[in-house]
Amino acid sequence: MPIRPLTPDALAGELVAAIERAGPGHVRVLVDGAPPARPEVLADALVDPLRVRSRPVVRVSAWDFLRPASVRLERGRTDPDSFYDDWLDAGALVREVLAPLGPGGSGEVLPRLWDVEVERAARAERVSLPASGVVVVDGPLLLGRGLPAELAVHLALSDTVLQRRTPADEAWTLPAYARYADEVDPVSVADLVVRADHPDRPALQTA
Repeated sequence: MPIRPLTPDALAGELVAAIERAGPGHVRVLVDGAPPARPEVLADALVDPLRVRSRPVVRVSAWDFLRPASVRLERGRTDPDSFYDDWLDAGALVREVLAPLGPGGSGEVLPRLWDVEVERAARAERVSLPASGVVVVDGPLLLGRGLPAELAVHLALSDTVLQRRTPADEAWTLPAYARYADEVDPVSVADLVVRADHPDRPALQTA
């Protein structure tokens, strides 16, 4: 597949254009990637350009939709299968963020559900998005879960880069990403794939 090198700003521009093509109504965007790929940086970079185009934006992090520790750590703090299967409360993410922006939805989004620092509800206020609004969700292991979205972006890292950039105390998560690549193959299911081995020189992979 052709790969087109871009600057980070140009990449954000390409994604904003893709969001605009998704339609004038609510658009749900998933920016999927392991932490070393910095999906939150790319997701944040979409906010201002969208608002300039009169598209209100709510930013959501999947890390604010984790299950309580009693559930996600039931098999231990460093179990890669638990990280893959049990950490993200995908049902809550759909119910509180994605479904409200789907057909017949209320348009009201809960930007944060759970505060993992204190292990209690985040007590966030719901945000009402007008018909032109966009929600941008970043996080790891998002694809293949049936999360409804108009645009799914995957930030791909080579195995070597992923291993090198993953901190030693998080190396236990690497088997989860290997399983993700094998079972979901996010490169094949994402709408857009960004090759992110070089953060300052991303490349957009096109069909």
